[in-house]
Amino acid sequence: MKEKAPERDSFSRREFLTVAAAGTGLGMTSMAGATGPSPVSPPRRPSQQSVFGLKTPPLSTVRVGFIGIGSRGSGLLDNLLNIEGVAIKAVCDLVPERVKGIQQRIVAKGQPEPAGYSKSETDFENLCRREDIDVVYTATPWDWHVRMAVSAMKNGKHAMIEVPAAITLDECWQLVDTAEQTQRHCMMLENCCYGESELLVLSMVRQGVFGELIHGEAGYLHELRDFCWQLSSATTWRRRFLQRLNGNLYPTHGLGPIAQCLGINGGDNFDHLVSMSSLERGLSRRRDTLPAGDPRRRESIACGDINTSLIKTALGRTIMVQFSLVMPRPYSRINLISGTSGTFCDYPPRIQLDGHAEGWETDMKPYHDRYGHPLWKKLGELARKSGGHGGMDYLMNWRLIECLRNGLPLDMTVYDAAAWSSIFPLSIKSVAHGSAPVVVPDFTRGGWKTQPPIRIGGTTG
Repeated sequence: MKEKAPERDSFSRREFLTVAAAGTGLGMTSMAGATGPSPVSPPRRPSQQSVFGLKTPPLSTVRVGFIGIGSRGSGLLDNLLNIEGVAIKAVCDLVPERVKGIQQRIVAKGQPEPAGYSKSETDFENLCRREDIDVVYTATPWDWHVRMAVSAMKNGKHAMIEVPAAITLDECWQLVDTAEQTQRHCMMLENCCYGESELLVLSMVRQGVFGELIHGEAGYLHELRDFCWQLSSATTWRRRFLQRLNGNLYPTHGLGPIAQCLGINGGDNFDHLVSMSSLERGLSRRRDTLPAGDPRRRESIACGDINTSLIKTALGRTIMVQFSLVMPRPYSRINLISGTSGTFCDYPPRIQLDGHAEGWETDMKPYHDRYGHPLWKKLGELARKSGGHGGMDYLMNWRLIECLRNGLPLDMTVYDAAAWSSIFPLSIKSVAHGSAPVVVPDFTRGGWKTQPPIRIGGTTG
């Protein structure tokens, strides 16, 4: 959902309080050292029960409502229009022209014109109340995600949220508690978990190729110095976070696949982290080249040029997570997993295994032939043609719809959405306290100890 005036450059009171909370109101996070007590998870109310393995009645047609149909939302919607068994029933955005354009696009694909909502910032609540919707997709600025997902679930809908799912610990708990109360799916749309390399590695991990896993590395290293100073609404709302917060503000793209490989929330759990940010130079130097009199020249940047966070898991494994939008370097999510028998590292993809020649192997075709994930073997050609980050968007949406139509548990749970997103506020707190250790809450309330690792779309992955 976009602002009424795309050029708006100031926070509403609600937005300011939400972003401020990301930096200071971290709720139940303990500042105890690594060996100190874990934070106490709030007790599960009698009206709540775990959503591990949640199955809901099969849906012959998945009826979808969309909140936020800018560039990301419209891309997701295009995927759904090309998947069998999906009906788009309603769309919502603060820009009426977007709503009209999307309605026409949907009609052109042979579906009836969906209802449109664009009257106010709270018009999404009317969409969520509709009785002809099963699932609500949310692709809006980060500080709206939880409010919209909670409204969807409380109105009996499954909630699918763009990344990050939440930006404060209180919001993470809101998602978990609401999903447990309503027994509705709440999944973060972490498309990178469906990348071809990521699913190949997950398949190899599950077959023991790397031995016992010891360490992972993840990141979002995406040079956007000029993009960050553009005047578009899609840029200005993101820049507000960089102005006020210093930490890892976009952790899930790299972290999600590594967390799945390590069985986070399924046999292991995040325990604590430390985080540090570098000094800031990249964006302020670009700012200083803007024309004299440009109001953007008065803006300051809080976020360091690169943030590095280290996570220790309950089983003693380690994960490095990095975030940078301004370093002059090629795009990378790092995507490294290392165990007692071998290591894989992406960008470019390469592998070293015990019993093979020393040094990196860069020809991955034999590994794709032998261990390639069933989803990519089945749908890879169609996914690539459908577009969306090399096909991962299409696979994510296809698999989600498959699960809902067959009453299957989803590949990612609300516990994943909360744990992966929690690195956002926890890294901010650690940075603010001199890189002190910060305990990661257990959003599963101990459930991770008895859950098997996730297997995406096939017995090997």
